[in-house]
Amino acid sequence: MKSTTFILADNQAISKAGIRYILKEIGFDNKQCEVRNKNELILTLSENEDATVVLDYTNLDFNNIDELLIVSSRFPKASWVLFSDELSRPFLKRIYLEKAFSMLLKNSTSDEIKQSLILSHQKNRYICQRLMQFISLSKEAKETEKMTLTHTEQEILKSIALGKSVKEIAEERFSSAHTIMTHKKNIFRKLEVNNIHEATKYALRSGLIDTMEYYI
Repeated sequence: MKSTTFILADNQAISKAGIRYILKEIGFDNKQCEVRNKNELILTLSENEDATVVLDYTNLDFNNIDELLIVSSRFPKASWVLFSDELSRPFLKRIYLEKAFSMLLKNSTSDEIKQSLILSHQKNRYICQRLMQFISLSKEAKETEKMTLTHTEQEILKSIALGKSVKEIAEERFSSAHTIMTHKKNIFRKLEVNNIHEATKYALRSGLIDTMEYYI
């Protein structure tokens, strides 16, 4: 198999030993690095930009998902295998949109772990069966989630996603900027998003706007 670097970012000795054993079984034992914290991870990635990172997000010193996504954006050639005991619903909802991340639970089967490591090395994504079932159920719920927005809120979200400012939307709707801002806050609250980028992703996923319309 093609030479690659695997970075083991996990503070549990038993987990690292298990990953090393599986890497050896599938022929990926030629280059491995261990890191104990975020700074060491960044330094190691700086020297191995196309590495595959096997990361237990829950026991490394990331304060939140935004820090993880910032680090991953700095190293676009890297691939990531998230390998944890527990990944929260909000975390999964966001990380699912990031194609560089494979996802496993620590009670995933040996075959699932092998598949994840092989596919991640090939820059493809793998999600274990239990998490895929969870995500599928969440996606089904997402299909009806749009209905929690009123018709007015859906129209305003579409305008926001197309890059229009609060002032522009207010002028189009013959409304006040204060009213549009209130709608915007309610939309963000209902969708559990924090910024326009996340709201736009939702609008694309839910079909409020299509990709052709978005990129024109």
